[in-house]
Amino acid sequence: MKINEIRLTFLKALTAGVIIGVGGIVYTVVENKYLGAVLFSLGLFTIMQFEFALYTGKVGYIPDKKRSYIIEVLVTLIGNIAGTAFTAFLILQTRLGNDIAEKTTEIMNSKINDTLISKLILGFFCGMLMYIAVENNRLSRSKDFDLSAVFGTVFPVTVFILCSFNHSIADCFYMFASGVSVSGILYILTVALGNAVGGMFITLINKLSGKS
Repeated sequence: MKINEIRLTFLKALTAGVIIGVGGIVYTVVENKYLGAVLFSLGLFTIMQFEFALYTGKVGYIPDKKRSYIIEVLVTLIGNIAGTAFTAFLILQTRLGNDIAEKTTEIMNSKINDTLISKLILGFFCGMLMYIAVENNRLSRSKDFDLSAVFGTVFPVTVFILCSFNHSIADCFYMFASGVSVSGILYILTVALGNAVGGMFITLINKLSGKS
């Protein structure tokens, strides 16, 4: 990637991180978890509509891309992390800050204290659902099925939220809002790996079956 491409990807990723952070905010402030899960999906839908860059939306396509694409994915991950950190910093300066810090601390304590295999598996399923959401949106837009694009995005995101699967970027927001720690950073890297394997799962199956 050229410097200008890296810069553009980072800015798109930074913006996507901010948007996912907003999704994390609404999920923590809304009392009804079902409503919170549906509203969280606005983040991914917006990212895809505006063609921003989200790690969990890109990593699943690595098997279909050139090796240089891996750099794009890594730049996206860094930008997403920066965006969630920025959002967390800003919201903690508001009257919502104390309540969000308390709720995100509870969320992160549960996630960090989980077993390694559980973190990876929950990350795997989230990564798979995120790939399904992005690919559903891509296929629907190519066929001008706007309604399918909406439901194809909302349903997978709602499912991963309600199942408490691990989303590395959303969890970055929870981590920064609750207070950064070494264990939190290691957790994010573990989940990012799980998301990557889950995201690439369907792509690899399709390649093995000769569909791509």
